[in-house]
Amino acid sequence: MPILVDGELVLYGFVGDDFWDEGFTSTQVLDALAEIGADADVTVRINSGGGFSHEGIAIYNALARHKGRVIVEVDAIAASAASIIAMAGDDIVMRRGADMMIHDPSGVTFGTAADHEQAVTRLNHHANSMVGIYAEQSGEDPAAIRSDMKAEIWLNGEEAVARGYATATDDTAATDVAAFPYQIYSHAPKRLTAQAKQEGWRIESFFRPTASAVQPKAHQKETPTMAPKPEAADKTPATPASGPATGNTTAASAADVKARIKAITEDDAAQGREALAKHLAFDTDMPAADAIAALKVAASDAPQAKDDAAPDPAKYQASRSAAADLAQPAPGTSAKPKAAINTGGIYAARRAGKEA
Repeated sequence: MPILVDGELVLYGFVGDDFWDEGFTSTQVLDALAEIGADADVTVRINSGGGFSHEGIAIYNALARHKGRVIVEVDAIAASAASIIAMAGDDIVMRRGADMMIHDPSGVTFGTAADHEQAVTRLNHHANSMVGIYAEQSGEDPAAIRSDMKAEIWLNGEEAVARGYATATDDTAATDVAAFPYQIYSHAPKRLTAQAKQEGWRIESFFRPTASAVQPKAHQKETPTMAPKPEAADKTPATPASGPATGNTTAASAADVKARIKAITEDDAAQGREALAKHLAFDTDMPAADAIAALKVAASDAPQAKDDAAPDPAKYQASRSAAADLAQPAPGTSAKPKAAINTGGIYAARRAGKEA
């Protein structure tokens, strides 16, 4: 979905992907800012339960480097990675009833002890970057902020302003929250977890159901179940369509699911056969070992078609660009941090690690 609406950046949904048919990426934000112009003021409207932390940091850096004034409006929720994005605002306005959540980044690792050690290093790097961003905006002690992150804190508009994470509140009522499996958070408000359950926003939706799985009721992009993006002429969002009941269930834990996907898509056998690897990871329930074996057989049988040959849309999931290894915001900046960002490397390898 386009994120540039009448000159405003509308960041609704999952940070770094488009689960539940809605979301946004650092690529889209960079493209939108280029279209707006480096010196133009920009309003950024946020309604997101979070997503990939490295994507959130990338988007924060892109907005922090923008020369024009950045006005952030939290329309409903800015949680996890989305709260990092909000910190890029020169003005950060919380609507009445809107929430902000701050916590430590987390992730899933598949591999050897060395792989897990690298994941710990990466998570700590992201956490330290996030602490610096929160501290720069709020003026609070970094150690206290890190304690809050580990505890997971939820703030309403008045609380966010009092803590320095927002600059003002707005009496305009918050819109409906964007789709997200809020039950994965330790201290999410009950109203959010209840809504996620009712709407079928599940962690299992991070992967596509197999052909043999129980299929959910009609799920059409024309009538998404999440909060709709606002129309340009009317600042009041339309009433969302009722969410379909989802029949996609699994006995595997979210960690097992992500580990399986990572194992298939990042195995050496997937190199040059990315479309097939995506198909096996997302469109089948084949165990990781069997899927990797199939990739190796494909490698030995025949060369894969060139990347510019379009895969069969009925069988393959298009691979996505990713952000990784982003720099911590530059220290010592006077207004808001202007951390350097390697735009060429942002999109190189998302599947190297998905941190929520």
